[in-house]
Amino acid sequence: MRWEQLLSTTRMRGGSLNKKYKTTDLRSEFEKDYHRIIGSASFRRLQDKTQVFPLDKSDFIRTRLTHSLEVSSFGKSLGQNIGENILKYRKDAGFTPQMKEDICNILQCAGLIHDIGNPPFGHFGETAIREWFERELPELEFRGKPVAEVLEPQMREDLYHFEGNAQALRLVTKLHYLVDENGMNLTFALLNTIVKYPNSSLEIDETTGDIKDKKMGFYYADENIYRLIEADTGTNGKRHPLTYILEAADDLAYKTADIEDAFVKGFISYNMLIEEMGDLQEKYPNDTFKPKDELIKRYKQGKERHVSNPEEYAVKNWIVRVQGFLITCATYGFTYNYDAIMAGNYRYDLFHGTFAEELMNLLGEMAFRIVFSSATIYKLEMVEARVLDYLMDRLVRAAIYYDTEVPLNSIDLRIISFISDNYKNAYRVQAEGKSDAERLYLRLLLVTDYVCGMTDSYAKRLYQELNVII
Repeated sequence: MRWEQLLSTTRMRGGSLNKKYKTTDLRSEFEKDYHRIIGSASFRRLQDKTQVFPLDKSDFIRTRLTHSLEVSSFGKSLGQNIGENILKYRKDAGFTPQMKEDICNILQCAGLIHDIGNPPFGHFGETAIREWFERELPELEFRGKPVAEVLEPQMREDLYHFEGNAQALRLVTKLHYLVDENGMNLTFALLNTIVKYPNSSLEIDETTGDIKDKKMGFYYADENIYRLIEADTGTNGKRHPLTYILEAADDLAYKTADIEDAFVKGFISYNMLIEEMGDLQEKYPNDTFKPKDELIKRYKQGKERHVSNPEEYAVKNWIVRVQGFLITCATYGFTYNYDAIMAGNYRYDLFHGTFAEELMNLLGEMAFRIVFSSATIYKLEMVEARVLDYLMDRLVRAAIYYDTEVPLNSIDLRIISFISDNYKNAYRVQAEGKSDAERLYLRLLLVTDYVCGMTDSYAKRLYQELNVII
């Protein structure tokens, strides 16, 4: 793969109509992407979507929006470090300072939209939607046959493996129906960067050990767009190199933030962190980064400065120190494995085989064991499942015969009316000339498009309104 091609500024809709006019706009194409994203309603909705704690009223706890801003910041920092390393050590003869700047801008944008397709209620929302399809598609009927049998295999597997990452590509390329069917009309370099898994739902294979095969990256409905993107950027079935950097930024952002948020919410204490980090430090005594010693050092600083809560001071400042360490490790991971990444042969994340990998694993395991598996979170997730199951039930049953010769009853007509014209317009464009099976599949995606566009509060409010809960 070559950077000249990887950093493609191609868009689905070109700007040829405006080329005859002179402009004073000096922004690069990737800087234009940035402004398109932050001005979009889809990006604004992230302020009311769950990161860890659903429907939380605290001003401190992170939302999808604040998480995305952090990933954007870390991604840009990693781009600066890695780009400078490539230049300094001449890892690539054709790499230029402008390419370094472009990489930083692409990663900054990618961080903003990497979660833009996620449904309400965080990752549990994805799980609830998948399980609804697995449970209901074999039972629902279309023209006397189970829906699961009407759909082609890839269509069916798309729904069984519903994925926020694939939904993000769909949203920004088709559903942001402002000018036409090209969505936000972002650059192909940016679009390829956010596709973590360059596979269809039929190509998922967790047994390969290759990180790119864990999930799907695009729906059957959007495969043609993805094929154009990968051909234009030259990835051709491989991961875009910037995807590794985006993933590292995402991982280090959420794994450190989850610990900080859990501390603020009272799930994790300073002493618990000391114990956990002490065990890790003893296991790897020769590593230069000492997580327990760093935490104690911050606590002593807090005591010396007479802060009111030295434990809180220690944990929050320790998180910043850990993030700096992880940025250094991810930079090393990319530059050390540069040739394999550029050849499309690297199978792991950027922390693989380092002490950072062990630290990241521990942070993730702590969050799962202490927070995500707690009765408090489980109770909230039971509420979320009830909301999503109800909405999926009503919407899918109404959508099955929408836009067919079969008339809808009065209730289903009203249910369909809730879906925005934006999504319906996108559906009509995509459904034109398609087979019955594909049109049915697109109507099911119309439902997930609508649900994924909901904020946590809207989903909860709609559920309450439809159930006459005051």
